[in-house]
Amino acid sequence: MINNMRIQNFKGWKDTGKIQMSPLTVFFGENSSGKSSIGQFLMMLKQSVESSDRRIVFYTGNEDTAVDLGLPSDIIFNQDWNNPIIFSYDWTLEKEIQLEDSLHKTRFASKHINFGGEVKITDEKSQLLEVKAFEYTFDISGRDQIKIGLQKKEASGGTKKSYELVYDKYDFIRTRGRVWDITSPVRFYGFPDEAVAYYQNANFLKNINLYHESLFAGIYYLGPLRKQAKRLYNWNGNIPDSVGYLGQDAIQAILAAEDENRMINLSYRGHRKPFMAIIAEMLKKMSLIEDFRIERISKKRQDYDVKVKTKGSMNWVDIPDVGMGVSQVLPVIVELFYAPAGSIIIMEQPELHLHPNAQAGLADVIIDAIHAREDYEERRIQLIIETHSEHFLRRLQRRMAEDVLKNDEFSAYFVNSDKYPATLEKLQVDIFGNIDNWPKNFFGDIAGDIFAQTDAALDKRIKEELNE
Repeated sequence: MINNMRIQNFKGWKDTGKIQMSPLTVFFGENSSGKSSIGQFLMMLKQSVESSDRRIVFYTGNEDTAVDLGLPSDIIFNQDWNNPIIFSYDWTLEKEIQLEDSLHKTRFASKHINFGGEVKITDEKSQLLEVKAFEYTFDISGRDQIKIGLQKKEASGGTKKSYELVYDKYDFIRTRGRVWDITSPVRFYGFPDEAVAYYQNANFLKNINLYHESLFAGIYYLGPLRKQAKRLYNWNGNIPDSVGYLGQDAIQAILAAEDENRMINLSYRGHRKPFMAIIAEMLKKMSLIEDFRIERISKKRQDYDVKVKTKGSMNWVDIPDVGMGVSQVLPVIVELFYAPAGSIIIMEQPELHLHPNAQAGLADVIIDAIHAREDYEERRIQLIIETHSEHFLRRLQRRMAEDVLKNDEFSAYFVNSDKYPATLEKLQVDIFGNIDNWPKNFFGDIAGDIFAQTDAALDKRIKEELNE
């Protein structure tokens, strides 16, 4: 789980400040205020980590990727190429990372990693990005923190870039005869092979790279616009990694989970239920349908149709015939329970096309998801959500007051775009669900509209009486 992060000089953000993350972290704000950029930044890093080009620093994407952010200058604050992107985040590991000093026969263990990096465009014309520096910090039980990183050397003639290893509270011993420079890092975060060979006791640096890559391998993204429902779905037995960032693999994910006999229980003492039954239960909980099923058309075909039974009806109908709300929220619900244990799920506007009561119901589904267990083991997922829904927030506040959602399970932020540059302000939510620093016109001026309506109605009534 990501515990904290901070981003500077990325898109509309001069500085987000420290963002304290929870199992459920929600961002609110006006359109184009920058709230989506935080999730996009993480997805850009994921795309970079998964790029086949080890030399690429940031892969901003293309039309086929989850996010497409354009040219390097497009992702820089004020499009000023002199501004370096500075960022940091820390995360907790499921298992301890072992920092083993084979030379001194010592071993250090840490379950907490902090990473900070600085990336800059080399010049305006080339639009090339380079790593200025990065640093890892490890919390070691019973001793000081260990810090290890790479830093770009100042140019001393020639065009070849070189880096040096920087460290604190750890003693690296040079390998005899190694006189070459350390070349560019692996992407934005990785120690190159030369750094390992340069020192006698640096073998664990490769493991640090792998732990970083493992973090981003566990991040999944679902965008604001999902694929429309189809009449027929084809499934050949494959097991998708996720529902896809357009939700296009949601039905295949359900079938794969059923085929693997995945069982979910919604609480510590709750009964285990088949995956598809959980999906149907969540849709019903949101008052969207009465029942849900997926059926194979024929044993000779790999095609399936999705049927739902709507409220007050005895008939089963195809999912495209029940409106956009069900088909748009289905990938959201599937991803919440399908993603592997320990996953980080980023979602934009999961409430899209839902009526207010269903938006509130979605908040309950999300609470169920962060508490859910699979085969009685905690799933420990983390959700990062960008939303516009007041009804969603109000339900979360209510569940906090009812002690269904714990105070340390929820963080909420509001983008204050009245200031320039915009600021990210943490909502101070107490254990009763009250927000102590409720921003002005957070969800519009509802009270002002009511007063204005009352005044207008009174004026109209007076004019009608005068004309009688």
